[in-house]
Amino acid sequence: MEEDKKRELDSKRALAKKLKKAEAEARRKAIKERQPFKGLQIRPTASLFDDAGRKEPGEGNWEGFGFDIHPHVTLISSVLLAIFIGGTLLFSEAAEAFFGSALGAITKEAGWFFILAANFFIAAALFFSLGRFGGIRIGGNNAKPEFSKPAWYAMLLSAGMGIGLLFWSVGEPVLHLSTPSPMFGDVVSGSAEAAQASMVTTYFHWGIHPWAIYSVVGLGLAFFAYNRGLPLTIRSVFYPVIGNKIYGFWGNMIDVLSVLATLTGLATSLGLGVAQVNAGLNFLFGISISTTTQVLLIAGITALATTSVVMGLDGGVKRLSEINMVLAGVFLLFILIVGPTVYILSGFTQNLGYYLATMPQMSFWAETFKDTNWQGGWTIFYWAWWISWSPFVGMFIARISKGRTVREFVFGVMLFPTLLSFLWMSVFGGTAIFLETNGLADLVAIVEQDVSIALFAMLEHLPLTKLLSVVGIILVTVFFVTSSDSGSLVVDHLTSGGKLESPVPQRVFWAVMEGVVAATLLIGGGLSALQTASVMTGLPFAIILVLMVYSLYAGLSQEYDMEEAVRQKLREVEEKHLLEEAISAAVEDEALVKKDNE
Repeated sequence: MEEDKKRELDSKRALAKKLKKAEAEARRKAIKERQPFKGLQIRPTASLFDDAGRKEPGEGNWEGFGFDIHPHVTLISSVLLAIFIGGTLLFSEAAEAFFGSALGAITKEAGWFFILAANFFIAAALFFSLGRFGGIRIGGNNAKPEFSKPAWYAMLLSAGMGIGLLFWSVGEPVLHLSTPSPMFGDVVSGSAEAAQASMVTTYFHWGIHPWAIYSVVGLGLAFFAYNRGLPLTIRSVFYPVIGNKIYGFWGNMIDVLSVLATLTGLATSLGLGVAQVNAGLNFLFGISISTTTQVLLIAGITALATTSVVMGLDGGVKRLSEINMVLAGVFLLFILIVGPTVYILSGFTQNLGYYLATMPQMSFWAETFKDTNWQGGWTIFYWAWWISWSPFVGMFIARISKGRTVREFVFGVMLFPTLLSFLWMSVFGGTAIFLETNGLADLVAIVEQDVSIALFAMLEHLPLTKLLSVVGIILVTVFFVTSSDSGSLVVDHLTSGGKLESPVPQRVFWAVMEGVVAATLLIGGGLSALQTASVMTGLPFAIILVLMVYSLYAGLSQEYDMEEAVRQKLREVEEKHLLEEAISAAVEDEALVKKDNE
């Protein structure tokens, strides 16, 4: 018996040695015999495995005075931002007129493209996760997740749309109740049909579409950074397309556009956040609602954000995200209990079903046969906003997702935050609609006058109004801080050549710049300027993201082919080993039988 166990153990050890050697040989062979990328590339021989011309993250940076920057990306971005900030502040009236006309023109002429692009990203995300690429692990086969799933989910939601959920959770359903989407026909304002249309439209804007965009961008960044060792910047995702030219002019322009898109997307959220904080302070303490007050709030909260920036990802963003999720969860649960609980839960169930039933129609509705531009202020703005946020959120998700498989990554990013967003909108939006449709409050008139007051106007009709309002202000403020902190980390990656760690003064600088851009947009035109900035940067970046899907497909295909070749070789080695062991055992048995017969 002992001899049999020893033989089995020796066999396993021998097999392990053979497999280890075979895996190394198979990987070398797979790389040597790989197929070159074909299609859009500038260099037909470019490959993820080329060593020539490869650069380390941050190579060629300028260092000094507490900064470690990529010169081209940082200088070009800074100059363009300076021109924008200076021009908006010096010519505020002209800027306001420009923002208004630009928003209408872009949404009307390019709305169809945003609609197709948003649906394309859902298809791409499902293709990558459900197909042959689903088992590929970010960081390699042996990579382990850095964060637990609860911490991962908390950071996903907090960085993804925290401020927006608080700002629009009451305002958007109430506005849609008053003016339903033209897609639903001649629905009477304030009716049961309008309430249903209102909630499903809100679900649509905060559902699968934005998180599909984030998942595709995040997946591309994570794969090329952790599986290919390229810098954690948007340019790296285009290696299969342009090869080592990612380190040149075109790569620089991609990252410059990423910086501008990130800053304007963040500025939109931060601008909405301070508007809501201002409304809460006005509700509680009578502080005037004005651009001056909001600019001062931006300055104050940005100063608070620098503390989190200094503490870094683990000490700052992670801790604040977890605290905020707990506080937001308690807030949500309290509203659910003291509000119309059965109405909310029934609405959540019905709205979810209606969303699944009508999503295909809503997804492709382009207002073609309506003489309106309703989508310009809603759906198109949202799609552009999510796209402009995608470098920020995608890079942040990539940064925290090492060790997840492609399938786990995509479904984790798309499903959990979506369902939680739906629940949040159902609780707050459902409570507001209940109060409005039952004649308990006139929220429509208040929200149409100033949407930033919506949350506090609803809380006025619930118990512990003052306490809940304070909690609401705290939540918005902390979401502001985590968004600013996460955004500064992401912009810092982009402007430092993809380095994961860079000097604290540099991160503080970008946190301040985010606040400055948000303040400038508020001065230059308020909500309209914030929306226009997102749409203007979202349009060119949407084109970038469409091309990125092809590039990600090329990279994942090569990874899969290499891993499949390795797996095939290991199967052959194992089968050969088992055959040799069987033959050896048979020979030994035959010898023993012959010996016994003698």
